[in-house]
Amino acid sequence: MRVFSNRISREELKPGDHIYAWRHAYIYAHHGIYVGEGKVIHFTQGAGREMCTGTVLDRIIFSSSPSDTPNCPVCGDQSRLDGVISSCLDCFLAGGNLYLFQYAVSPAIFLAKPRGGTCTIAASDSSEDVLHRASFLLRHNAFGVYNLFKNNCEDFAIYCKTGLLVITSISVGRSGQATSFLAAASAIVSSPLRYLTTSFTGLAAVGYGMYCLSRLVSDIGIRRDVEKVVVESLVSASAGFEKSDDISKDK
Repeated sequence: MRVFSNRISREELKPGDHIYAWRHAYIYAHHGIYVGEGKVIHFTQGAGREMCTGTVLDRIIFSSSPSDTPNCPVCGDQSRLDGVISSCLDCFLAGGNLYLFQYAVSPAIFLAKPRGGTCTIAASDSSEDVLHRASFLLRHNAFGVYNLFKNNCEDFAIYCKTGLLVITSISVGRSGQATSFLAAASAIVSSPLRYLTTSFTGLAAVGYGMYCLSRLVSDIGIRRDVEKVVVESLVSASAGFEKSDDISKDK
């Protein structure tokens, strides 16, 4: 069990692994599912389409385009692709290091990792189930509209690994890194406990405690507003929604 770093070598990769690579000086990580033979299936909003949340965060936090070298001899030019795509491992990493997302960690290990988007208390399904979900979503390019806080690349990878979807419309998605950003903001500006102390050390302790608590209760393995959804039903529901949306536009 890696506590301080999830970094792994390429030789350690196994089909069905949830992997990620940090982007833009560790501001944000891009996630995907390794499917073997040097290929990764992942969810991207595509180059030039970073404005998803309607906030200032859109300018600094986003899922990178599939590759910084669009003329990859393996993948070709993927700069205009979006949705669920397949890339070679080099294009997915885009020059970054390789990290393995951890599942079924204990609450102690979860809280020992202060940065979200690296592990979850939820357990992973079998590699066969993971690969089936990822491949099925790739064939149909169906995982909804990219949204930084509710439906991003980490949400995609976590769904492939667990089959879990958030069933409420007001909650943040499954993404641990999105939860971390929101938990940090909440701990700084909205915690009523900050009035219990006026010292800098006390404020820091209270703020960090609220941050950890917010991360823990928002983890996909803890929260109760999720349910298991088979991938075929997810794709059918997505297709039905898009069809009804097209009819509404025609009217």
